[in-house]
Amino acid sequence: MYADYYGFSAKPFQLSPDPRFFFDGSRTHSRALAYLRYGLSQGEGFIVITGGVGTGKTTVVKSLFDDLNSDLNSDRVIAAQLVTTQLAADEMLRSVVAAFGLPYENVGKAALLKRFENFLCEHARRGRRVLLVVDEAQNLPVEALEELRMLSNFQLSAAPLLQSFLLGQEGFRATLRDPAMEQVRQRVIASCHLTPLSEAETRAYIEHRLHVVGWQGEPHFTDEAFGTIYQYTEGIPRRVNVFCDRLLLYGFLEERREFSRDVVEAVEREIHQDGYSASGGATQTTDGGRPLQRVDHAMEQRLAELEEAMDAVLKQLEWQDIRLDRLERRIQQLEPVVRVLRLEVAEVLRHANNPLSHLSAVEESLVSTSQAVIKAL
Repeated sequence: MYADYYGFSAKPFQLSPDPRFFFDGSRTHSRALAYLRYGLSQGEGFIVITGGVGTGKTTVVKSLFDDLNSDLNSDRVIAAQLVTTQLAADEMLRSVVAAFGLPYENVGKAALLKRFENFLCEHARRGRRVLLVVDEAQNLPVEALEELRMLSNFQLSAAPLLQSFLLGQEGFRATLRDPAMEQVRQRVIASCHLTPLSEAETRAYIEHRLHVVGWQGEPHFTDEAFGTIYQYTEGIPRRVNVFCDRLLLYGFLEERREFSRDVVEAVEREIHQDGYSASGGATQTTDGGRPLQRVDHAMEQRLAELEEAMDAVLKQLEWQDIRLDRLERRIQQLEPVVRVLRLEVAEVLRHANNPLSHLSAVEESLVSTSQAVIKAL
């Protein structure tokens, strides 16, 4: 849509983490990546990266993985990523084993531990190191963290066999301060907390992502526009992505080649009318005059989110038992949105002289996708 209009090679503000867009102009994000690289060179202990929602923890790790994949010696590191939910100690062990592609069903804990130890020893003898990345670590109970610590005890000739990176939201810092976490804290060799971007970093971040997709200065952003974007997003990368994606869509629909403060403020008002604030939170509105194109865009976003969640499950069937609850909750959240949008679409179409067939197709696709996912569950 707007990518072709502005001559971009891809969407510059997609939500899914992509190492191509990693921004090293942020002081805290550059430090976090440096800590991860340092930790990787040490080959032991825990590296802890924390930060608020949307600050870019997963993007930092994917950038590290991208470095590993491009390295000629990338086969020397065997890495797996685990996105956690509320896991008990035994569930944590099974999840870790499954993350590395080892059989885990119908096996007792003792046999699982032995299987995993053999796996670690085999790679160590081949000169490889094993790395576990645990995302959403704030969801882990103390018992599960203790299980991770016990796994870090595996050694071969006094050399540690497993290293772990722990990524979590701000609450994870409080968890680590718990007196029961003393032994885990002793294994932490480096930690870093991601903070939002400054106003200058926010501008550099936006320009960086635009340059990655071939931006040549058009559309033009005024200085006041950058400042207003920072004000609305508070420098949180995910919020910046959401807002700028909407801004570029607005520019495409309105045929804008320059974004001023007035245009940015118009997009912010439109987002509020759609029921969402720039910070990602829901707002209440009684405005019934929303343009038909905006409803279309909102439905396309919901469809993309639902399809992405389903793709994640289909690609990793062994994780269905762990991610099922999360997917069910997401569907429950999406169903009311579908109902509301269907009512709004019907109301707008009744008053429109030229109904958009594209909108109907999006609605039908969203409903059919929801039904397919519900049946699959």
